Amino acid sequence: MRKKWVFWGFFVFLAGIQFLPILEVEKNPPIEKVPTWDSETTKQFFSRACADCHSHETRWPWYSHVAPISWLIRYHVREGREHFNISRHGLQKKDKSHEAAEELEDGSMPLLPYLWLHPEARLTPAEKRQFVEGLRRTFPPREKSWIE
Repeated sequence: MRKKWVFWGFFVFLAGIQFLPILEVEKNPPIEKVPTWDSETTKQFFSRACADCHSHETRWPWYSHVAPISWLIRYHVREGREHFNISRHGLQKKDKSHEAAEELEDGSMPLLPYLWLHPEARLTPAEKRQFVEGLRRTFPPREKSWIE
């Protein structure tokens, strides 16, 4: 009997959180300024592996509307856009586009859970090398100033 109450309590909890107000509606803001890509291939790799979190062209799959997963997805998109957003290229205060190649090369990006859910974002070693070089040409590394 106790297991039954726990099950129904959990079910009611999951159903109830679906009605909590969300902080951000899944609408993509307009694109303000885009980079000049070094090649169409680099742009395609970016669209395939990075654009969902680092642009205003996010695709919101069905599970991005289901709490609590939706909260995590919105958080990651918000963070990704805050640090590196190609839809606001050069307009951001925290633009870390110059670090994109390094993040990809060391395996920090794309995030592993993203790769699990988006197999099309997985790059072969050759594609990854080509993408890293394209990112370096598109977003050249900056000299670190003494302020940073």
